[in-house]
Amino acid sequence: MTEPDDYPRRILLAVTGLTPQIVTETLYALAVDRRLWVPTEVRIITTRQGAKKAQRTLLAGDPGWFHRLRVDYGLPEIAFGAEDIRVVTGPDGKPLDDILDERDNAAVADFITEEVRALTADPNTSLHVSIAGGRKTMGFYVGYALSLFGREQDRLSHVLSPALEAQPHVFNRRPIRMQPFIWAMSPLFACAMSSQRTCCKGGRGFRTRSRKHRRPYRWRSTSIHRR
Repeated sequence: MTEPDDYPRRILLAVTGLTPQIVTETLYALAVDRRLWVPTEVRIITTRQGAKKAQRTLLAGDPGWFHRLRVDYGLPEIAFGAEDIRVVTGPDGKPLDDILDERDNAAVADFITEEVRALTADPNTSLHVSIAGGRKTMGFYVGYALSLFGREQDRLSHVLSPALEAQPHVFNRRPIRMQPFIWAMSPLFACAMSSQRTCCKGGRGFRTRSRKHRRPYRWRSTSIHRR
């Protein structure tokens, strides 16, 4: 089996910073709107400050924003708790509040690479990696690590949400307000996104478009092609 949703263990791995809404945006785009893939568990890689904000906003409360989204849209149980938030460590082994210098960057690269290697070691899993959050170097490292360890069933995506950028404090989105832009590439991060938006055979692109403000948008599923 090579289709991502055929695997019993399906993991969404996201790098995040101080906007943990990236997790709910990605989950909505994949599992609700397009119905491509529903994870059985979620993992986050972030800094110490990012972990505190993720726990406070996504998991705290009854329920938190993450589980509220799952309940609102009737998604199955998804394993995601404080223990699934992985805090990057610096060269001294201590949790990092931010990535500030070259030594921090090297330590974070090793940390992220090891996380991806461990998750792809299980043959009964499919892994979906989101590079939408965190420092740009974090997104690069997790994407590059997937290019090394990714398998045919693994995917990578990036979600852009204008609503989130305009209102970073908003979590409880309604479908009418969401305008994500998501690229998913398979099997590896070998298909580079170029200025012509070209992709080699096997790549798939997904894009949403809204006709008018506050009207429901429609997904289009097409191969990435030159315009």
